[in-house]
Order: sequence, then C-alpha cells, then structure tokens
Amino acid sequence: MFRSLIAAALLCAASPLLAQSGAGSELPDPNDRSNSFTVAVGAAAVPDYEGADGYKLIPAVAVRGRVGGMDFWSSGTKLYLDVFGQPTSGMDFDAGPIVGVRLNRSGKIRDDVVDDLPELDMAIEVGAFGGLSFHGLTNPYDSLSMRVDYLTDVGGAHKSSLITPSISFSTPLSRTLYVSASASAEWAGDGYADYYYSVSPAESLDSGLAVYEADGGFKEWKLGLTGVSAFSGDLTHGWAVFASGSYARLVGDFADSPLVDDRGSASQWMAAVGLAYTF
Repeated sequence: MFRSLIAAALLCAASPLLAQSGAGSELPDPNDRSNSFTVAVGAAAVPDYEGADGYKLIPAVAVRGRVGGMDFWSSGTKLYLDVFGQPTSGMDFDAGPIVGVRLNRSGKIRDDVVDDLPELDMAIEVGAFGGLSFHGLTNPYDSLSMRVDYLTDVGGAHKSSLITPSISFSTPLSRTLYVSASASAEWAGDGYADYYYSVSPAESLDSGLAVYEADGGFKEWKLGLTGVSAFSGDLTHGWAVFASGSYARLVGDFADSPLVDDRGSASQWMAAVGLAYTF
C-alpha cells in the first residue's frame, strides 16, 4: 500500500511539473550517455547493529556516475557496476558485478549485553545483479527498475549468501527536484543466520542471553524513499541537498533471536541527509 501511494503521487506529479519547468528553456536529452560523476557526503543514523533498538550517527558517503556508457553507484557499503549501456528504447537490461563489506557487530556495541558477545569479523562480499528497467513511463526521464542481487561472503566471516529482489521508481519532479521510492526483500543463508543471530551455550553464559540457533530463510522486507533538491544549476550539474530514509522489518528466525527479541527490535529505521555535487 505504501509503495502504491508513492508511485501514484509521482505518476500524477511528474509530467506537468517537468513541462512547467521546461517552458522557455531546452530540456536535457534523456538519452545522453556522456560521462558524469556525483559524490554525496553527509551523516546517517543507523541501527547500532542489525536488529538493535538503539542508533548511532555515522558519516555517509555515496557516489554515482557513468564512464564509457556504463553506470556505477554505491548503496551503503556496496558498489555496483552496470556493464550494459542504456539503449534509446523504453526498456533496458541491467546486469553487472557487486562488491562490498559488511561491518555488522565488528566494533563496539552500545548495548553492554550484546557487547559481551565475541566481536565479529568484517565480511567481504562479492556477487552480481540482474534486472530490467523501463523508461519514459510518465515523462522522458523516469525509470521503473526491477532487480535481483546475489552476494556471497568470500572473506571467511559468515561464509554464506544473500539474495535480494527489489523494485524502485525514480523520476524528476522538476529540473531541480528528484524523488525515488523503493521496496525490497532479502533472503539469507544458514551461515549468515548462525553467524549474526545465533547464541551458543558459551555465549549465553557470558552474556545472559538465551541459547538460540538461527536458521536461514526470509530475513526482512524494506521500504525506502530518497529526495534530491538542486540549488546550484540543476539535477545534471552543480550542488544539491539530499535526504533518504528507510524502514525494514526483520522476520522469522532473525526477528526471534534474543539479540532482536530481547535486546533489540525487529523494526529497523535509517535516515541520512547531506550535500551532493554533480560534475
């Protein structure tokens, strides 16, 4: 329902606002594939660990751009490269590699009980994504994307894999305002569930948490919303301010873990704000 309301609002608003903002001035070519680069810096409030009910403030850095017709972008601590260039038609195939790191419980935890558990190793994850994008549904610049990500740990931490299907709709509402809404789900393997959510008998004695053995499966669903407003130039160049937020809900064995059910929360929020510059 939440996703449908957002999509409906964007569908109604995008075309007339673009037409109004373009009056008397030439609009950018929607098929322009020249090189570009955007860097964003700011601050983000994120859960102290995956499943925590406390939050911490961390630096937020993101990049997005295009080189040689190939798009790249970051999402959290992951970097994506789309090796397929966007054609001039209304649909294109998206696919390419993903690399990233996972820092969950790899440092100090503010919850003293959870902090008594052993510190975990940083996971190094690699994988790939594939999907379809549809362009020009409501205006020449919008995009409806459906994608599936696959990641596996190659660094010897959780030694498992994750599969994440997602859908997103993005559009400018004017030459200076851009909005994107997304929804996703995530499946995690047994190794991931055991590494981050199980509590061994020895760990139970140290922390007081109940012994728990987590199995893999459907891990969470998530909704997200991002807005960008340019105040120098327009969305294709210059300075802009951005804000992003998401809500995720852990389910199954992940939500039932003592780290979540007793010490944390199945509801996971994230918010970030900052400045971006597009070259």
